[in-house]
Amino acid sequence: MARATLTRPPAAPPPSARRRPLPLAVLLALRPRQWTKNVVVLAALVFARRIFEPVPFLQALAAFGAFCAASGAVYLVNDILDVEQDRLHPRKRRRPIAAGDLPIPLAWALAGALAAGTLAFAYLVRPALAAVILAYIMVQLAYSLFLKHQVILDVFTIAAGFVLRAAAGAVAIGVPVSPWLYVCTILLALFQALAKRRAEIMLLAESAGSHRRILEEYSATLLEEMIAVVTSSTVMAYSLYTFSAENLPRNHSMMLTIPFVLYGIFRYLYLVYRKNEGGSPEQLLLTDLPLLACIILWGLASIAILYFPWR
Repeated sequence: MARATLTRPPAAPPPSARRRPLPLAVLLALRPRQWTKNVVVLAALVFARRIFEPVPFLQALAAFGAFCAASGAVYLVNDILDVEQDRLHPRKRRRPIAAGDLPIPLAWALAGALAAGTLAFAYLVRPALAAVILAYIMVQLAYSLFLKHQVILDVFTIAAGFVLRAAAGAVAIGVPVSPWLYVCTILLALFQALAKRRAEIMLLAESAGSHRRILEEYSATLLEEMIAVVTSSTVMAYSLYTFSAENLPRNHSMMLTIPFVLYGIFRYLYLVYRKNEGGSPEQLLLTDLPLLACIILWGLASIAILYFPWR
């Protein structure tokens, strides 16, 4: 699909009564709502117990900003390659490039400038951070061009992006990456990616394959089986982490955060299966108040246990 987009002119953008101003179109094309995904970059700072140290805090914040810029460049390229398919989608057709608000040549130039500037900035923070961000950009480009058309590998590639975010946070502050961070991150990312695929199939119904070719390889039943496996694995992995990780309080008080994780996962499943949501995880995190409250309470509880251990 991506190759066809590169070799023939894209279909005409959908009619629009009002065009967005160019600065607004650029901002929306960078998908600022999805920057919430980059909060994963800050995980290493929190769990390494360095959140109150000024230098590591600023380094982690710089890594977060760099990933926001890098992901923005990736979204621009993805929207350019998918412009024809997006114009057939009931929601994605409103994206600035698909709607014709952001010219494709300008989008290419912005993507290149963002990628180059981000890598230069990350190198100044730490050369290893620039290497991780470069790996992220390459993986996402491979996804846009090829891997998103490969069944199962497509969701694993999405999960790899989250693992690289977690690794970036660790290298930015110069601490080892915990294997538990890898395991929990990839499982939770797979959980969200599979739920998103199911939401796309439910939304697009019989036209799912014409919008995204890979959706022909999935079914709602298959995805539900995969979600069940990943859900149980996520709960078990996090539970094992709370009493097995070396850097946690020895009184196992971190186990008190398990109910927050269980509620958050169950709430997300409720939204996916009963409310037919899940197609936009970043929107759910910002708009569903019970889910947002659960995440905030989990974060506060984790900080209280890690930084003020009970005697």
